[in-house]
Amino acid sequence: MTPEIPGTLGAAVSRAAEILADAGVPSPRTDAELLAEHLVGGGLGRLRALMLTDAPTPEGYGELVAERARRIPLQHITGIAYFRYLELKVGPGVFIPRPETESVAQLVIDRALSLPHPRVVDLGTGSGAIAGAVAQEVPQAEVHAVEFSTLAHAWAERNLAPLGVQLVQGDLRDALPEYDGTADVVVSNPPYIPAAAIPNEPEVALHDPPEALYGGGDDGMELPTAAAASAARLLKGGGFFVMEHAEIQAGWIAALLERTGDWLQITTHQDLNGKDRATSAVRAATRPSQ
Repeated sequence: MTPEIPGTLGAAVSRAAEILADAGVPSPRTDAELLAEHLVGGGLGRLRALMLTDAPTPEGYGELVAERARRIPLQHITGIAYFRYLELKVGPGVFIPRPETESVAQLVIDRALSLPHPRVVDLGTGSGAIAGAVAQEVPQAEVHAVEFSTLAHAWAERNLAPLGVQLVQGDLRDALPEYDGTADVVVSNPPYIPAAAIPNEPEVALHDPPEALYGGGDDGMELPTAAAASAARLLKGGGFFVMEHAEIQAGWIAALLERTGDWLQITTHQDLNGKDRATSAVRAATRPSQ
């Protein structure tokens, strides 16, 4: 049901924020403005200037507000997700990139920038957010990305083709064997939610694809473990690995990397909210058995 929305833009956005707040949307005012800007165009600065005038409410605004009130992800409504300096095309079938992953991308970018011509691999790229950010911000990098899901691969292809990323559809468990031992940096944001855990947010629970959420096994560690094994296979000695994970998994990930004997300098990194968000490590030159 489409809500009653005032005819002037400023009043319409205020009313939309109230509707979204009543629906439990976490950032109702911001989302109300972004929905309006999606129709008006020109950026939030222009929108806010228009809201101080008698500018009319754009046609269709009430319908978009109603969709967001049903907890359809904002990015599915607008078709756009912002990640660092990228404007990514997204929609049903692909995981919506999260702001906290930007700090994971920063670790990769910092390492890649220190190398003359780094080969970077993104295992489980989803929409292509991390791979795209590296390609954009480290122009001297050769970037490869792997995605298993057919739907997500299609979205990634749209996002990464203009950036020159070499994208393949495949399983992160055995991807890119032709590059074994040659990568300088490997990054992965694999599915890692335990099987019994149900995300609290309807936007995640109902709209993010399950294959992008659940890591396999009761503890969600099947795919993170596989990503670490593939990183060890792909990286040259001294190569850098970064993996995103849930806050509660930081100790498990560090112990996993320590146990294999493949890794040195194992380090946990916090996101901007102070949560343990990623673990990095440096590939040992040889395995202990070698």
